[in-house]
Amino acid sequence: MEDNTADTVEDVQMVDPQENEKIIPFVEKFRPKTLDEIISHDEIIDTIKNFIKSDRIPHLLFHGPPGTGKTSCMLAIAKLLHGENYKKMVLELNASDDRGIGTVRDKIKAFSGTSTFFTKGIKLVILDECDNVTNAAQAALRRIIEMNSTTTRFCLICNNVAKVIPAIQSRCTKFRFSPLKDEFISKRLDEICESEEIDIDQKAKDAIVKLAKGDMRKVLNILESGSLAHSKITSDDIYNCTGKPSEKEILMILKSLCKDNFSDSLNTVLKIKNASGLTLDDILNDLHERVLKSKFEEKHKKILTIKLAEIQERTSIGCSEYLQISSLVGAFIEVRA
Repeated sequence: MEDNTADTVEDVQMVDPQENEKIIPFVEKFRPKTLDEIISHDEIIDTIKNFIKSDRIPHLLFHGPPGTGKTSCMLAIAKLLHGENYKKMVLELNASDDRGIGTVRDKIKAFSGTSTFFTKGIKLVILDECDNVTNAAQAALRRIIEMNSTTTRFCLICNNVAKVIPAIQSRCTKFRFSPLKDEFISKRLDEICESEEIDIDQKAKDAIVKLAKGDMRKVLNILESGSLAHSKITSDDIYNCTGKPSEKEILMILKSLCKDNFSDSLNTVLKIKNASGLTLDDILNDLHERVLKSKFEEKHKKILTIKLAEIQERTSIGCSEYLQISSLVGAFIEVRA
């Protein structure tokens, strides 16, 4: 028998870098590498640059909705400060995996309490999703922050700052990353589509921006899903990929709710919902926006908003969707009467 081991090894080693780049998800491929690449947060970036320039970096707490650049900004700071020594001087933890007091006492305390002989500068502890850390672990972390402030800076990232104890909040400089503005998202979306040579029309881009609601991670995921499924992307393709109701479908539902009798309106909503595989929750969210922008009288808007909220609450606790759709139709007929 011939030994083909050498040939196999050579085949494994011959990896085309361009092929590897195709495998990388858009979320990682287009993640900002430097502070200058982060969009829509100019004031925060300028303040952080001043901290770095004056060599007076405080403990940091970044909070805000997902997909707004919190983690990317923190990683860019770490790489700007330490360059090639990034991995030696930075401890990255995700509190979704390590949320107990043992992690704080073992990993964080050991890292922040030791000194490095071959590298200079302030060490960084990056704790992502710190709002998932238990209260006992946060209390222990507060003490570690106090004891190691001379050698280490703690960089905390969370979505809900209310879940972080006040003792930790008071020791950090807080920055809120608000949802990205539509104009910044649209500009970045155009750049990505051009670099990836994605054939997409303007209505599809507008649909992506609308569905993302300021979340750049969601923009990239929707775009990648659409580009893999279709050679030319339209707005209908975007709504089909995400399973969200299109404007055309919502208008058809709203028109039926405002004009048809109970049976016809119920059948229309069920037909559109089942044909497109929509969830009642998404339909209710879009209807709520349409009702607020409509020409209904203020008292009617008030009644419909309350009814829609009650239906959504019942849907969230597992009540029958058929009964809730019937209740939705009844709410509109009641207002019309």
